[in-house]
Amino acid sequence: MTFEFALLIAVGFFAQLVDGALGMAFGLIATTAMLSLGLPPAQASAATHTAEVFTTGVSGLSHLYFRNIDRRLFLTLSVAGVIGGVLGAYVLSNIDGKAIRPFIAAYLLVLGLLILLKAFRLSPTSDDAKTAHAAPLGLVGGFLDAIGGGGWGPMVTSTLIGSGHAPRRVIGSVNAAEFFVTVAVSTTFFIELGATHLSHILALVIGGALAAPFGGYIVRRLRPHLLMGVVGFLVAGLALVQLVRALA
Repeated sequence: MTFEFALLIAVGFFAQLVDGALGMAFGLIATTAMLSLGLPPAQASAATHTAEVFTTGVSGLSHLYFRNIDRRLFLTLSVAGVIGGVLGAYVLSNIDGKAIRPFIAAYLLVLGLLILLKAFRLSPTSDDAKTAHAAPLGLVGGFLDAIGGGGWGPMVTSTLIGSGHAPRRVIGSVNAAEFFVTVAVSTTFFIELGATHLSHILALVIGGALAAPFGGYIVRRLRPHLLMGVVGFLVAGLALVQLVRALA
């Protein structure tokens, strides 16, 4: 086992542990690691999404077992996210998507700060919050996720929690829907780019699969406002790093 392979196993484990518990960050963490190893953006996104097919499948089953999923929200996000993801993967396979990264990062930074504000003010959340805007949100989230190699969780989870949905239900539903989004995105990348960097994918899958079962348990045990605060810090921190990297 090479050092790079072992490092990516650790990256996959940490990324999926965070993603399963908070509904975000596997793509951002894994893609950042891939880019640091010298992979082009399209190849890094393709490898990350292929690995996520396996990790999100296990994570989704974990959230289903712990009853963290809102069925209506899950179905809406799945359909819209698949459509957006396919479009995004096709665009990234044919056009350089780095130009829009600063705008995405700026949006996520503002969104993370707003969620932190809500968490500190202890704004009420509800399991019955409206899902009317979930379809366009899933469409945009799927598109930007494919373009940036990550962003489905930060975009969709953050917006839904910020609009008053209960964090536990949001995180479970977003994680479960992400499986179908990643299947669609990775299939599109395979058609456009072919199968590449299989060792990187395998390492992420091993690490992610080991961590995935713990996400459903963690999100069920943590208090909603604590989850909201952690999500806010995570989104703002990752967005700030991405913004600095994009503008450097």
